[in-house]
Amino acid sequence: MKLSRPWLLIFVPFYYLGSLFVKKMYDWGFWKSISYDFPVITVGNISVGGTGKSPFVAYLLKQFQEKYKLATLSRGYGRVTKGFQILELENSAIEVGDEPLQFKQNFPKVTIAVDGDRRNGIRQLKEIDPNIEAIILDDAFQHRKVKGGLQIVLTPYYKLYSDDYSLPAGDLREPKSAANRADILVVTKCPLDLSAEKQGEIKKKLKLKPNQQLFFVGIKYAETINDIDSEIELSAFLHRSFTLVTGIANPTPLINFLKEKEAQFNHKKFKDHHNFTVEELDQLASMDCILTTEKDFMRLKSEAKLKDKLFYLPIEISFIDQEAKFLNAIEQFLCP
Repeated sequence: MKLSRPWLLIFVPFYYLGSLFVKKMYDWGFWKSISYDFPVITVGNISVGGTGKSPFVAYLLKQFQEKYKLATLSRGYGRVTKGFQILELENSAIEVGDEPLQFKQNFPKVTIAVDGDRRNGIRQLKEIDPNIEAIILDDAFQHRKVKGGLQIVLTPYYKLYSDDYSLPAGDLREPKSAANRADILVVTKCPLDLSAEKQGEIKKKLKLKPNQQLFFVGIKYAETINDIDSEIELSAFLHRSFTLVTGIANPTPLINFLKEKEAQFNHKKFKDHHNFTVEELDQLASMDCILTTEKDFMRLKSEAKLKDKLFYLPIEISFIDQEAKFLNAIEQFLCP
């Protein structure tokens, strides 16, 4: 195990005991979780950031949006607004959050909403549209006031929760035992050629319960680079020099992908969900060509000074194997 912030190790017992207390209050029934009589899927993690929740939610929407009337509910991290809000295509990332806006842009027919209070958000969604058949909660596994009927927990291949420590020295925001609540565990950001032997080693590390299912997915990068209304072949784009701008939790997989393609670029790294200042935008505007992630693109696309120089590389998840088994598990939950 490698600590993210070893100098904070002394504070780990205090954080761990606090999070364990919260967990036990719900486990023992002193604090109540609300369940629902319609399908609610929770996609989350027990660590902070960088597990691939957004691509996974997008995958679920892509697979099931034509068959079921779906809605998603996110916190809308980084937005300046408060309370419940249903997204429109005209919204900006600063109003609704970058990830929910990305969902709306890619799945305009799906009802996308934000609310930090998940109970209130679910209630309002069903009141506004009683025909909604299922709700996907983005990043809500740790919100014990709501209990999804199907709980999916993601953990990244490069830093399994079983190899991590509690905050603040590590990145776990809940005890490792919290993963026992999950129905499905997904190891994300795996090499696409991950061997069956390595999968078996990881399965042993995670110590699954008899009722839990485990799946492995990797990142598949698009063959095109996009801007607001056009696209360029990836191979053609990579012939030029550019600046890579990232405001995500872990840009390493993207950096490695571009290096494997022998791309020539400089990298400007910002924190996850970064809201760019005027000075930073002026600096970006002085650059000839910028490549960013789709999430960052949502925050930058409205900047006129970046017109004709801002592009993003779409990604989607790709199952290593057993995709049909996973889809069948979701189908059985949505329509038992």
